Amino acid sequence: MTETVAGGTRGRDRRSILLQEAPYLAILALAAGGAGYVSMTRQPIPLYWDGLAVVIGLVSVLTGWFKFHDKASRWRLVWTQVLHWAAFLGAMNLVFLPSVQAILNEDATGLTVLFLLALGAFTSGVHTNSPLMCANGLLMALAVPAIAWLDQSALLITLILAVIVAAAVAVMWLRYRSAS
Repeated sequence: MTETVAGGTRGRDRRSILLQEAPYLAILALAAGGAGYVSMTRQPIPLYWDGLAVVIGLVSVLTGWFKFHDKASRWRLVWTQVLHWAAFLGAMNLVFLPSVQAILNEDATGLTVLFLLALGAFTSGVHTNSPLMCANGLLMALAVPAIAWLDQSALLITLILAVIVAAAVAVMWLRYRSAS
């Protein structure tokens, strides 16, 4: 990588990398947003999760498309990804059946669907030889226990943040008072 002081080449390289990683970052943001929405509203959002699965599938196909140069390999990629994501969409929608919803609460449903998306993204990354998609799947999978912990520890976290804010205000007040 070349580096220029005036900001030409290095800035372009960073933008290029950011553009390449943008779909993966968007997937993570959408997954986190969906999980957060379910946690706050306590409402299942099957269409959102279905849409996110389709987006991940499209990103997977686009990622793999440029790695294959012959037509047969590209169409094989498309069909394997279509079947792969159709299976995951089916599994995700089983979670939303009334008989399953009678057993699972909204938090468990959201975490289960997020975990299924994580598994789907990881295995899709394996099949398309995309380390970034595999990393996305791993990050989404790690988010499942993190979200569960945050949900259970919300009061504790709020208290800790309140103490930190109070301490920061006290330090600022003491500095202000000693400066005058």
